[in-house]
Order: sequence, then C-alpha cells, then structure tokens
Amino acid sequence: MAPQVFPGLSPAARQQMLALGPVWREDINAHRQAVVDIYSPLHAAREQQDVIVTRDIAYGEHERQRLDLYLPRGASAALRPVVMFVHGGAFLRGSMNPNAHIYGNVPSYFARHGMVGINVEYRLAPQAPYPAGSLDVAAAVAWVRAHAHEFGGDPQRVVLIGHSAGGAHVCSYVADPALQEMRWQGHGVSALVLISARLRADVHADNPNAAGVLAYWGEDASRYEQRSPVTHAEHLDIPLMIAVAEHENPYLDVYAAELFWRVAQARGRAPRLVQVPHHNHTSIVAHLGSEEDMLGQQIREFIGPP
Repeated sequence: MAPQVFPGLSPAARQQMLALGPVWREDINAHRQAVVDIYSPLHAAREQQDVIVTRDIAYGEHERQRLDLYLPRGASAALRPVVMFVHGGAFLRGSMNPNAHIYGNVPSYFARHGMVGINVEYRLAPQAPYPAGSLDVAAAVAWVRAHAHEFGGDPQRVVLIGHSAGGAHVCSYVADPALQEMRWQGHGVSALVLISARLRADVHADNPNAAGVLAYWGEDASRYEQRSPVTHAEHLDIPLMIAVAEHENPYLDVYAAELFWRVAQARGRAPRLVQVPHHNHTSIVAHLGSEEDMLGQQIREFIGPP
C-alpha cells in the first residue's frame, strides 16, 4: 500500500494542500498563509514538555539581532550538535516567530531529537542591504560558538539551515569570498542545509520577490552575478545538503539544481539533494515536526547522531 500523502493532516487539510501545489505560484502570499493556518494547529497540539525554550537572546545591538534557544530536557554526557535555523521572507519581511508555532517548529524538532535548536532573527532590507543578512548570521554563529559550553552545545558541530532568503544569507556567509573578513575564526560551521533557498539574484518579470532582490542586493544588475551565492559554489568547503519542494517559487528549484551541479563539478562528487514531493515553498519547513518525517530524517542522517 502506498504511503499516505500529508500524514497527520485531516482529510480536508490534505485535499487543500494537494490543491495548493499546482497553483502555488499564482498567489504565493495568500497560499503561504493558508499553509501556516493548516500546520499551526497541528504543532499546537503537540506536547512541548520535552523542550526548554529561552527566547529573545541578544547576539547584537539591533532589536532584530535576537535568537531563541531550544534545549532538550535531561542531561547528556556528550556535547550536542547545534542546529541554527534562519528563516525566509524575501529579504523585506519575515520573522523567526510569525506565530507561536511557525517557525519554532524547526528548532523544536531538532531539540526533540537530542540536539540544540536555535531560531535566528536578522535585520531586513531596505534598511539593512547586502551583506547585512550574512553579517547577522556571522554574529549569531559567533555568539553560539562563544556560549555553547553554557547550554551543552558542541561548538565544533554547528549546522546552519537556511530557508528561502535565509538560505541566501547562510550560503553567502559560508562561501562568498568578499565576506571572509567578517567571519569569526573561519566560518565556524560544520555543515550547511539549504531549503528552498534563493541562490541567485534576479529580477525576472515572473519573480514575485523581485522587489526584495532590488532592496537587498541593490539596483545595479551588474553586481548580481558576483553577489549571488551560487557563484561561489567552489568555496563551499563543508558538507552540503540541498532541499527543494515539488512546488517552488519561480526559479528557486532551478537555482538549487545549478548549485548542485556547480558543487558536484568543483568537488568531483555530488552533495545530497532532496526534492520533497507534494510540498510547496512554505510547507517544506512548516511540516517539520509533524507525522511526516521524510525530510527531517534526511537532515538528521546528514547531520549525524547527536
């Protein structure tokens, strides 16, 4: 018997998700909210007693330079891997906590599996254009490595996960040679996971987030190639996992395939690539922590045991 699509969702929610996929690109903002509305009650119903959350820890002076710390209950003789999640939002908007459950479901998921989960907030364009997002990632990583001993985290096993615009920030932080000076003792990251990441600056007419590209990467298109994370594939010197949804925002799956190819060419071997069937640009992260665990299991196997 074939596995059930969207396990854990009600039949009505399952049908709504299936209907959203083919029309995802027609109104990504409205459809994004629909996905949040579907998955938030599901996460709300899960017991969180096994996770300790400390919110709004400052890693910098700006009001958005904050992070939430998710710890599993119970002592561990070994240091735990630290999984840092950087949300999306087309560079102009977005929050690590748009509601009480999304995107806290991501670090909570990893904490429930014996790791330290961290949800990272960062400054937004146009007030904070390139490379501000990556500068904030740098500051958050530096904070984590400096304080890991306080919460049982392993400073040698810091994993960055970036979704959408957050994927651009984490990838540039690790790979862009122009940003080397901002790194603390190197980039200090042991592995990188890019989920539905924006890896190339473009302002195509059918890019619904072209305004965000202009606000963050600037209006000078001659700089786009050099500022695009995909350009620096040969500088990705750590294990890499790339994940995309079946139903993506325009071009994001294409750019993910381009990065996959470029990294494979540079290394002589391919990084891990996962396409998550039936899911869309938002549900690929909003479903983590639900009964559907294919992507979560892939990421945990990629990271290795806690």
